[in-house]
Amino acid sequence: MAKSKLVKANEKIAEGVTTGFKKMSDGVTSGFKKMSDSVVEGYTKIEDKFVDQFLTKDGETVEEAKARLKEEEEARRNNGNEK
Repeated sequence: MAKSKLVKANEKIAEGVTTGFKKMSDGVTSGFKKMSDSVVEGYTKIEDKFVDQFLTKDGETVEEAKARLKEEEEARRNNGNEK
């Protein structure tokens, strides 16, 4: 059975709308991911500078200080929950 011109036109419009939406969605998602990555990167730089400046002990790297602080925080939480 042959499709009418109206059905063919409707399918073409639907395909165009779907393709356009997909491109727009991909663009928005890509833009958000780039923005999110740059915000996280900026925060991490600030956090590292703060830890280096104020929280490291002599001879300790930033990564070591972060690990030590995380362990101390977990120990405090565990001690508080046992009471």
